Amino acid sequence: MRRILVTGAGGFIGGHLVQRLAADGDWVRGADIAEPAYRPSPADEFLTLDLRDPENCRKALAGGFDEVYQLAADMGGMEFISAAECEIMRNSVLINANMAEAAAAAGVGRYFFSSSVCVYRDMAPSEAALAEDGAYPARPHNEYGWEKLYSERLLSAYARRRGLEARIGRFENCYGPYGTWRGGREKAPAAIARKIAELAGDGAIEVFGGGRTVRTFVYVADLVEAVVTLTRSAETRPANIGTDERVEIAELVRIIAGIAGKRVDITAVDGPLGVASRHFSHERIRALGWTPRYDLAAGLAETYPWIAEQVARCRSARPPIG
Repeated sequence: MRRILVTGAGGFIGGHLVQRLAADGDWVRGADIAEPAYRPSPADEFLTLDLRDPENCRKALAGGFDEVYQLAADMGGMEFISAAECEIMRNSVLINANMAEAAAAAGVGRYFFSSSVCVYRDMAPSEAALAEDGAYPARPHNEYGWEKLYSERLLSAYARRRGLEARIGRFENCYGPYGTWRGGREKAPAAIARKIAELAGDGAIEVFGGGRTVRTFVYVADLVEAVVTLTRSAETRPANIGTDERVEIAELVRIIAGIAGKRVDITAVDGPLGVASRHFSHERIRALGWTPRYDLAAGLAETYPWIAEQVARCRSARPPIG
């Protein structure tokens, strides 16, 4: 039985990762600033800790661990990361620096860090796929990307100088049930699913820029499987984790509308768009034997009903008018 620590275990991906690891029969401790919002954690032990405090990082690591998955971060969708630059740069760097130092001192086995494809530059839709070395020369589009790139280098320094067995996964846009779906921190699939679920029937929803930006999306079950595969491999270089299915946001709207059985038009509005396009090579993670099981339509078919259920619950909980 492995002893495993998942930080950020109260979050969307962290919660799914804990579920995946616990299903193997491993002993799992979760740690986060708050417990999961939508379902109880399946962790054997859950510690509510603010990992910006180095003492709390030492508490999280007490007892020794074979694997540590560091997913704790201050993050959200484009609306959040375009506005909360100071919070992202300060809070996430503090967490990553404190956890790396505490993990090295504790002599943990493997240490996984959740980075992001936001470390890459903006791309044109027609460009060829970027491999991992394409992160340099560094030109991230936003401060979230700069923080992730710095934290990658911090962890790599601990690997060289302090013997930490580091693994780095660069996440593409992840979606699935039990994630943030309102409030400004939600990602595009959840935001669009919520807007469509809120329509009584056919109608129109607002989409930043009309939905012309290009993205790739990875279903959460596939992503956590890639994380475990990478962590337990001999690959020490960063690896992109995502799919080859590239779509415009407008196409994302069309797919979700089809699942909902509604005819949905797009009303273009101003808002943070992020980069124009994303297109990455997945040869490195696929060389380890990982392939995604869900295409976008299949993953959204699992995701939309859960978000629609949350919308319905909120609607039924509102007091009557008058």
